[in-house]
Amino acid sequence: MFVHKMDEDLSLKLMELRDGERVFELTNHSREYLKEWLPWLNTTTKLEDTLEFIKIALKDFAENKSLNTVILFKGKIVGVAGYNNINWSNKTAYIGYWLGEDYQGNGIMTKVAKTLTDYAFSELNLNKVEIRAAVGNKKSRSIPERLNFVNEGSIRQAEWLYDHYVDHVVYGILAGEWNKNR
Repeated sequence: MFVHKMDEDLSLKLMELRDGERVFELTNHSREYLKEWLPWLNTTTKLEDTLEFIKIALKDFAENKSLNTVILFKGKIVGVAGYNNINWSNKTAYIGYWLGEDYQGNGIMTKVAKTLTDYAFSELNLNKVEIRAAVGNKKSRSIPERLNFVNEGSIRQAEWLYDHYVDHVVYGILAGEWNKNR
């Protein structure tokens, strides 16, 4: 099983079915907060929806298509992060993440994104990591900016959020750039 310890308090662990109840509880508790920027809250209304997501995530992991982890802070699940997709042909990983509302502002997600980026380059031997975020999502955008990702431009109307489209900013960093900055 994939477990990656970042420091004394913070780890990433491959999402498992037994994590479903806590992930759903965290989703429910932060539902209105998360709904501002995440499009899937209306289709995750019961525990079974979360369990189905985890089953798909585990299948994709087994097929080497993605890696979805729970974020453990002091032993408690506080969010989800990973590679939504790994494009082996182009050697690119696409990082996605969300954190429960009560755990914001502690630097957790910056450490998580840094760890996932390190892992993509050092363990998976990928060439590029991308993070995409809605133009107005300043908190999410600050993470790749803090990590010196390059703003590669925007995609117009990239995502449907319940009743409107949002544009996305695409951030990327190449293995050579990442290693040079380390």
